[in-house]
Amino acid sequence: MSEPNPSYPKIATAACFGTFLEWYDFLTFATLAVAFAPLFFPTSDPVTGLLASLATFGAGMIVRPVGAAFFGSLGDRIGRRPVFLITISLMGGATFAVGFLPTYEMIGIWAPVLLVSLRLLQGLSAGGEIGGSAVYLTEHAGDSHRGFKTSVLQLMGPLGMLVSTVQLLLLHQFLDPISFKEWGWRVPFWFSIVLLLIALKVRMTLEETPIFIEMLATGQTSKSPLRDNFRDKETRKQMFLLFFCISAGGSVLFFCVQVYTGIFMKSALQISPQIVDTLTITATLVLFPLTIIAGALSDKMGRRPVVISGLLMGTILIQPAYQFLQTLSQQSTPDYFLMGVTLIAIAFPLALVVGPQTALLAELFPARTRNSAATLPHNLAAGWIGGMLPLIVTWLNKEFSSPLAGLWYPTIFLAIAAGLAIFFLPETRKIDLRK
Repeated sequence: MSEPNPSYPKIATAACFGTFLEWYDFLTFATLAVAFAPLFFPTSDPVTGLLASLATFGAGMIVRPVGAAFFGSLGDRIGRRPVFLITISLMGGATFAVGFLPTYEMIGIWAPVLLVSLRLLQGLSAGGEIGGSAVYLTEHAGDSHRGFKTSVLQLMGPLGMLVSTVQLLLLHQFLDPISFKEWGWRVPFWFSIVLLLIALKVRMTLEETPIFIEMLATGQTSKSPLRDNFRDKETRKQMFLLFFCISAGGSVLFFCVQVYTGIFMKSALQISPQIVDTLTITATLVLFPLTIIAGALSDKMGRRPVVISGLLMGTILIQPAYQFLQTLSQQSTPDYFLMGVTLIAIAFPLALVVGPQTALLAELFPARTRNSAATLPHNLAAGWIGGMLPLIVTWLNKEFSSPLAGLWYPTIFLAIAAGLAIFFLPETRKIDLRK
């Protein structure tokens, strides 16, 4: 049995700050998708421009599995810590560079080409970070209260979205639309250099996990982690489950609750960005304690029942929640209070799925190939299913001339994930991570 590291709070803070930066960088692009459209993809049709902007966001998500395969395997061979320093440098540098990109009006087609190139770099680094962080924290956490201790990592996505949203809210508050279009949208990207320097400093103090150090000392590390993963029948099965069940479900819920709601309310419902950002901030603040509670619940009740409850709840709630938002926006006086309540309601299933997720990612796999086994399927699901959600949903809405038609995409995936979890997801909370 593994014992908790006495310096765990310091380790968690350092690891989580880096992951926060990864999410802040990645999601700043998503929250600015509406603003990007006319600057880099000029078109007479605003929906087409938005689709192009979302496709660029999706490009970064698509290459995440490539980063996961490379950096995940590297983490199993040379250690978790050095990979953290590489991925965060790539992400921070690419994000900072976006703030200096010339627009289409300045250099023509090269503007979207450069933007897509930087998105690809962001996607590669995110693939190595997200999943690897889960393994790193869980291996440091010990055997007791792993769900509670590691659930804080799942707050970094919402926190990154929150900080990004607050920035945009302040910019809209103090800048007129012309100034925001000319230079204001660049500020969140410029600010990322400050976060990068802080993150690098705190990550330099990180220790390697005791489990990896023990494997290194006894010669148990894998020379070809990806090959070993696909050769082992049980590992392949768990990777399949992680992809279709836990990660697909969590990613779809995250993008439905934290990303696409803002796009939907701003573009389809034509609600002012300031109001949407305020509602999003409120719902995100409520999500924080819910996620910690869900992680703690999984320590007492088990990972299975908590995750399954979240997936089933998400399957039931997503469609009616968006329909209700549309109904509220069409009233003579839109009810913004009830809109906020609706956003909080759909935060519940997200918390139930992602609260235990960090621990689950590590607990499903053997120690010697854990990093690559957890990182690859998790990023495949996040990139190809969850990450493409805004683009696919917006495209389906356009094809069927309905702002709600595309929501069948996340609903179907959540239903599949729930079914797989019910029949195949094992209980892992008492697993010895050294094995």
